[in-house]
Amino acid sequence: MAYATFSLSGTACLRLYSGNSHQNLCSSKPFLFLRQSGSISAVHFQTSQLSNHIKGLTSSPSFSCFAQKLQPSFSVNSQTTIAAPEKLVVLVIGGGGREHALCYALKRSPSCDVVFCAPGNAGISNSGDATCIADLNISDSSAVAEFCRKWNVGLVVVGPEVPLVSGLVNDLTKLGIPAFGPTSEAAALEGSKNFMKSLCDKYGIPTAKYRTFTDPSAAKQYIQEQGAPIVIKADGLAAGKGVIVATKLEEAFEAVDSMLVEGAFGSAGCRVIVEEFLEGEEASFFALVDGENAIPLESAQDHKRVGDGDTGPNTGGMGAYSPAPILTKELQDVVMKSIILPTVKGMSAEDCKFVGVLYAGLMIEKKSGLPKLIEYNVRFGDPECQVLMVRLKSDLAQVLLASCRGELSEVSLNWSPGSAMVVVMASNGYPGSYEKGTVIRNLDEAEHVAPSVKVFHAGTALDKDGNFVAVGGRVLGVTAQGKDLEEARDRAYQAVEEINWPGGFYRRDIGWRALPQTICDQKVN
Repeated sequence: MAYATFSLSGTACLRLYSGNSHQNLCSSKPFLFLRQSGSISAVHFQTSQLSNHIKGLTSSPSFSCFAQKLQPSFSVNSQTTIAAPEKLVVLVIGGGGREHALCYALKRSPSCDVVFCAPGNAGISNSGDATCIADLNISDSSAVAEFCRKWNVGLVVVGPEVPLVSGLVNDLTKLGIPAFGPTSEAAALEGSKNFMKSLCDKYGIPTAKYRTFTDPSAAKQYIQEQGAPIVIKADGLAAGKGVIVATKLEEAFEAVDSMLVEGAFGSAGCRVIVEEFLEGEEASFFALVDGENAIPLESAQDHKRVGDGDTGPNTGGMGAYSPAPILTKELQDVVMKSIILPTVKGMSAEDCKFVGVLYAGLMIEKKSGLPKLIEYNVRFGDPECQVLMVRLKSDLAQVLLASCRGELSEVSLNWSPGSAMVVVMASNGYPGSYEKGTVIRNLDEAEHVAPSVKVFHAGTALDKDGNFVAVGGRVLGVTAQGKDLEEARDRAYQAVEEINWPGGFYRRDIGWRALPQTICDQKVN
């Protein structure tokens, strides 16, 4: 028996079956012609870029065809009529480690035909996880929309926060292009800490006590009254560097001056939040949201400080692991009921429905054992996304599309058992100034040093000799899975040690809170 399936969502695809084998032909602008005289003697599939001629398939001369309105596909079969599953062309916006992980998971999704990434990076392109479109201007919504129309993109996944806050999802949605992520109005949950805090006040969401200031003198007076330690935050987006945990009053005063007087963060720091210091353990909680419903992802925990033992300045994240033992099932239920769902309902009540992923930065308070919301991000965390994507077994493309369509109530997620860990390798000097262009070697060897190792690229390019070079602060996310956290950790560090990069460094104690201290001491030493 032989039959052909034509999928009309995303790219148009022709699938030819013969026995247990099949061939796929896909293009964004196909012209399909079937010639038949008693049997299928030839099939032609032509576009401006592709012309294939496949011979030798035989079948009976009768065919039946149909098209479905909600799932635009039809099937040609000599014996029975079968609807093809929805197939998608997906465009991922961004070019960091988070986006590489999303491309990796989408490429594995059965419903995903083609993955594009704009601008992407050299590692994403070289890995084959996506086709990178380096010259697509992602800050130009019309250019992104034109690309989507040209290539019949059925889903856009926006990775970084800046395009979200700038309104890329708004513009694409108006044109009927499904886009996973919040509107610019809803993205204010991350774009303005004052907005997030005000929402918490109004809807009873537990968070640290705070005050908002634009006057440096008033801010300093409040700090003097509260005492140290205390937390100073820039109100707007500051690339993960706008939070200062001041252990002394002088440090807090300096932080206020740097933001409100010296303009260290530009417009992002023209308003500051002075916040109560919470003592406890940080954790990351992720939930997918469709405007009305929310479903939790697996738990994860990252390491923000640059140095071993959680010392030194904050970074975008130096490593992460999943699951996070501190987030027990009972505690996850508390987070959903007291933080995530009130946020979703509150945003809907404010006529600002949230669609996308809510990333709640939590503090599990030492004195109460209960979670408080530190901050919201409105996208997948980096590097938490890396450990979540290697563990996800569900079809990511369909899950994200369900979120866009308001259908999450019908979705359940499947995860691999065991644990995953990512160790971030960063350029020497990060999070301060760092050198660019240092050569990185042995990346292929690292991925084969142990089972279930994947190296995600965050800040790499190729030099004229074809070598990978570092062009960012956080450069690689060396990720591994294992039957438990100890095995995942061992595999990740085996891979890290295989990489030859004198211009980089990494923390040696990722996972220390969740592992016996003796294991971490052995790794650090």
